[in-house]
Amino acid sequence: MRNPYEVLGVDPTTSSAEIQKAYRKLAKKLHPDLNPGDKAAEEKFKEVAGAYDLLSDADKRKRFDAGEIDASGAERPQQHFYRDYAASDAAHPYADNSGYADYMDSDDAFAELLRRSEQARANRRGRDLHYSLAIDFAESITGASKRLTLPDGGTLDVTIPPGFIDGQMIRLRGKGAPGTGKGGAGDALIEVEVRPDPRFTREGDDIALELPISLSEAVLGGKIRVPTPTGDVTMTVPKGSNTGTTMRLRGKGAPRHGGGHGDEFVKLKVVLPKGPDPELEAFVSNWDRKGFNPREDGAS
Repeated sequence: MRNPYEVLGVDPTTSSAEIQKAYRKLAKKLHPDLNPGDKAAEEKFKEVAGAYDLLSDADKRKRFDAGEIDASGAERPQQHFYRDYAASDAAHPYADNSGYADYMDSDDAFAELLRRSEQARANRRGRDLHYSLAIDFAESITGASKRLTLPDGGTLDVTIPPGFIDGQMIRLRGKGAPGTGKGGAGDALIEVEVRPDPRFTREGDDIALELPISLSEAVLGGKIRVPTPTGDVTMTVPKGSNTGTTMRLRGKGAPRHGGGHGDEFVKLKVVLPKGPDPELEAFVSNWDRKGFNPREDGAS
């Protein structure tokens, strides 16, 4: 960071009134409100404002001149001091400064702009911080409580409401970067990623599932276990079910905004055993409905 005297274009013996005058001249030229979209002017204004913040404070100015603090206001290592830098007010031809309040003696509109700018900087809200959090598909349907570990080692407890959709954002107010003065902290913005589940597909508030069944279950029917986001349930397969037969489990989908839940649709898929099965081959060979042609007669 540059020497604040150089930034303002003054020397160390300049009075506080002249420093204020130099700052005001530069600020009027560089202020962001007077240079919209000019990033270079904005950065220079920040540098000028920082220099004035230090030199307009009598105590900080004395400490800077004595080498106790640097241009940013940070303490210098004490071991670098070899003498007492105490000085009388006579050694520094400036007095305490009331900063932007002095401008209020004038009707100058720009003085008011500077005062407000200083208030905004002194009470600046902290930045919003962005994070991402991955959850399981079932957690997106039922809701969950998760703990997010932050890059600095801290943690945030995050409540996932039921029915969450991939890519939605959760805002934790006041959990972002700290502000200055009365500005308050920013927010934590958490983008939630829903990990895909190979079993389920979400279609709005409904869930779709393709479920393999055996040939005997398809022909004879029976009770089978069906997975849902909240655990397995029992479902009855009707006799004579085919691949593509779809059954509904009411209320086993995602929560609806207006209340209630969507449904889970279970699409059956008839699966034969792997490898040759002589008994099955013999049964089919002797089956008495040899004239059945599904491509002509349909599956009914």
